[in-house]
Order: sequence, then C-alpha cells, then structure tokens
Amino acid sequence: MFSIKFKYARLLLVTILAGIIATSCKKLDQEPQSQATNSAVFGSVNGLQLYANSFYEILPDAGALVRGDAMADYAARTSVPDFLRPGAFSAQQGSGWSWGQLRNINYFLANNVRTTVAEDQRRHFNGLARFFRAWFYFDKVKRFGDVPWINTPMNVDDPKLYGGRDSRAMVVDSIMADLDYAGQNILTTTDASRTQITKNIVYAFKSRVCLFEGTFRKYHTEYELGSTANTLLQQSVDAAKKVIDAGVFSVSTTGGTDKAYRQLFTSTTPNTNEVMLAAVVDPALGVFNDANWYWTSATYGDRLSLIRTFVNTYLNADGTPFTSKAGYKTMPFVDEVKGRDLRLQQTIRMGNYTRLNGATQQIAPPVFSYTYTGYQPIKLTQDDASMDGGSRNTNSIPSIRYAEVLLNYAEAKAELGTLTDADWNITVGALRRRAGITGNTATKPTAIDSYLQTTYFPSITDASILEIRRERSIELVFEGFRFNDIVRWKRGPLMDLQWNGFYVPALDTPLDLNGDGVLDVAFYRTMPANPVAGVTYVSVADNLSTGSVNPQRLNADNELTWLTNVQRKWDDKYYLYPIPESDRLINPKLGQNPGW
Repeated sequence: MFSIKFKYARLLLVTILAGIIATSCKKLDQEPQSQATNSAVFGSVNGLQLYANSFYEILPDAGALVRGDAMADYAARTSVPDFLRPGAFSAQQGSGWSWGQLRNINYFLANNVRTTVAEDQRRHFNGLARFFRAWFYFDKVKRFGDVPWINTPMNVDDPKLYGGRDSRAMVVDSIMADLDYAGQNILTTTDASRTQITKNIVYAFKSRVCLFEGTFRKYHTEYELGSTANTLLQQSVDAAKKVIDAGVFSVSTTGGTDKAYRQLFTSTTPNTNEVMLAAVVDPALGVFNDANWYWTSATYGDRLSLIRTFVNTYLNADGTPFTSKAGYKTMPFVDEVKGRDLRLQQTIRMGNYTRLNGATQQIAPPVFSYTYTGYQPIKLTQDDASMDGGSRNTNSIPSIRYAEVLLNYAEAKAELGTLTDADWNITVGALRRRAGITGNTATKPTAIDSYLQTTYFPSITDASILEIRRERSIELVFEGFRFNDIVRWKRGPLMDLQWNGFYVPALDTPLDLNGDGVLDVAFYRTMPANPVAGVTYVSVADNLSTGSVNPQRLNADNELTWLTNVQRKWDDKYYLYPIPESDRLINPKLGQNPGW
C-alpha cells in the first residue's frame, strides 16, 4: 500500500499545501503564506515523510523497467534505433537534460532545518534526499558525462543556471559523498514491501555506481582517470560486502531450479528473499503494468528477440560451453535448447512451455508474428493470454536484486585481482547452482572459452572476468543493464552484431519447434502450392521484381537474420549522448560531447 502512495505523493503534497495556504489567508494574524507552508511541511516528521515520498518519482516505474533493454546488442527488434544509424540522430533529437526533480530535492535539503524535528529524524530524511540526488546524478553522468553539479535550489535569475559543466570526476565524488551520508544516516533497515529505501538499498546502489564508474575509468583510457579506477572498484566491493554480511537477502530457490529464476519476475508480491527494490502492482487498487502487451504484441512493443550469437553463450547443464559441442552451428532449435542452463527455458519460449488461453493451458512455441529470430522472450511476462493487450499484468518488476549485488561484488574483485574461490562460490557459483548447472561452481575458472572471448571480449585474458561477464549478461538479461555494461566495458562494436536467429535446416520444410509432434513454422522463397495446415509460413526471399530486400533472410550459415539491409555502424561518440541542441542555444557554455 505504501508503494502506491509514491505515485501520488507530489499531488497529495500540493493539495495539502494548498489547503494550508487557504486556511492561512482567513486570519490576518497568522503566519505569512510561505512561512506557514514551510512550517507545515518541515516542522514535523509527518510533513517530512510526505515531502520525501515525492522523491520516489525518480525511480524507474514498471514501464521503464520492462523496456530497459530496448537497445541491446543481444536483441533484435522491429527497427534499428536512430541512435545507432549513421546520420540518423543528432543533438537536435537529444533529450534528457531535465532538472526539475533535482530542484525538488535541493529545496528540501535547504529547508529541512527546523529544530521541532529531532536531529536524527532530520538527518534520516536528508539521507533519503541525498540518496535520490545520487540516483538522479548517476543517470545524468551515464548519459552525458560532464554535467553541472547543483546542490542548492537556485532561483530562475541565478547566474549559475547559465554556467558550464563540471567534470565527471567531481560529480562522481559528490555522488559518493551523498551515498555515504545516506548510508550513515538513513534509519530504515527493513521493508517488507520492497518499495522503500533502506540502508541495504543504499549500499546495493553504491556497489552499482562504483562498479560502473570504476570499470569505465579502467577501460576508457582516453579520460586519463585510470589511476582512480581501483579506488572505485574497492568501494564497490566494500558496499556489496555490507549487503552480503547483513544476511538479510539470499539467492531465492523457491520453485526449484526450473522455476525459481523466472518466479522473481512473474510474482504479484516481490520475492523478499532476493528482490530488494521493485515497482509493485496492486490489483486491488487497479495498479497494473503492460509487460505482456509490450512483450507479446506484434504492433505495440519493439518485438525484442534474443539473437543466436548470445544464446550460444548459455552453458550446458554440466557447466561446459555449448559451443564446445560438435555440430552446434547446425543444431535445429528444438535440439539446441536442450540440456542447457535452466535460465534459458525461463527466458524464452521453448520445450514444454504453455500459456493459459481462456480456461485451457496450451502449448506455446515461438510465434513468428512476434519473434524475428525464434528466441521469443518470456522472462518478464505472465503466462496468460488475457493479459496480452493493455496494462493488465499483475507481476511486480524488480529494479534491484541481490543477484546483481553478488555480481557487482564478483566483478569488482576480479577487476582488482582479488577474487578468491570462496568469492566465486557464494556469487557466480550460487547463481549457477540455482540455474541447475552442476559443474565448475565451487571454484573460479582457469580455462578461457574461446567463443566468448573471440566474439565478445577479445582483449580480456582473465578467465574469471570473462565468466563473470557471461554470468552477468545471462542473469540480468532484459533487466536494463546491457547497454550501460557495453558502455563501461568499452565494447560498443557489439552493437553491430548481426541480428541472427536459429538455424534453418532446409527451406519449404516445416519445423516442430518444441518437440510435441506438431509442425509450427516453415521458411520459403517461393510459397508452396500446398501449404501444411496450421503451419506459419515465413518468406525469406527478396522481391526481385521490385528490387526490395526482405528484412527476414537466411545468412550463409542458414541462420535467420533480421534487418541486415539497414546499416548499423558503431561510432565511439555513442558512448555519451549529445547535449540537446535546444539547451545549448539557451546556454552555450554547456559545450558539446565529442563527435556530436
């Protein structure tokens, strides 16, 4: 119930203040309007709590979380984002340079000084405000790099509004100071609703921020900040260790290895073992999300589908690389998905996956009115066709999970060269055991997977770093981390990976995609005269009469491909977004990011 209030907090705050103002005007001997308002809000714990609720608007809502990986190297989508198409995106299309939420926080911090509230309570609420300021600025640094650091509620005539940008190093130092203050002063230690900021949330988020910035500085040598990378990486380790040592959270195994992972994303109530913070639903109050609509509609969403290059990185159940299997390149879909990391079957439609349609559970193989590659996601959806149109989903969507904290800890230690077998066992090992992987979970790896290294991270020669990156990619798939991970690892060229799908053994030959004996799909260049009833036929032929190129084709390896006719070419300027041109016209001192 508390979480639902966040959505309306600012409206409620404005309403109450309006009432106070109206009342204060009835008698001439009452305080002036501004003082009455200040006293009502900042003179009591209840007033501070009401104001602090408005900060939660900064957190991503369910819609943003559901769409978090709409631009990722491992997913084909309906169209290539303009951002990645040469000449299609410029500073004129730039966005994100908005600062209203920051002024709301800074106004609070400047006015939370009334001694009618106990000092520890004032410091608690200041801690909340500074946590959200850190969240706000982390988003800005990831997007723009250098940004103005503003810690006062400036008026519209303040000349500082028209100043330049501060260095990312200075801004990140300020973010660290805010998070340290929040960790020291926030009083809340537990929250069963998984919607409030607690000490553990502060440290989990700090581990995220420090890992991002530490690795960014390590791999983006052009910034000449590498000497400070290890300090940030150690801060990530220390923050994650605080969460681990608190003993409040654990890797959830509810439902067993074949269900536990996905249940974290399909449950109405957040799993309190592993989910630390979530965008919750409340069917009783009519609060839903549109996950099914986005992930199943042929027209509403981006029709994201995993690509085969990435699916190949899911390990075999015994912990060995799938790509070490003889003939893996020519395995049909029904066979290649068998005997794998059980997160695969909890991420895409395969095998005996079923959905409720009316009152009947029905086998549900990949549907080619949605998927372009055959690897159709299910991770964030619910298995009920009645939810497929509109905002009808009743599943809460996690925004911080304990699994991420474990991965932050493992990666930061690996980058520092201090990762031990014990560290591996409680982090990556624990996540792999939850996924049904039986081999190589107790000790850190020593062998290099040549496919993973060659395809994804050719400059990485440390087996632990390679495997942690594999684990992070799989465990956190579609949770909104991927593009930022690519940015911090300086692996932008991955965004040019071909959008390839499963292997097609032969044209004009219907395939059974889930092994139930029913033929599902066939690919053709010329539509057969006698198509098989119930089979979806998909053209992979160019139209020679019009000269058009079919976006759905087969490559030289007989894999499906999508949009190979649309150019994508990574440019290093994409590591940062441009400062929007409209804002630069107002304030030329902002300058522009390189290449834009």
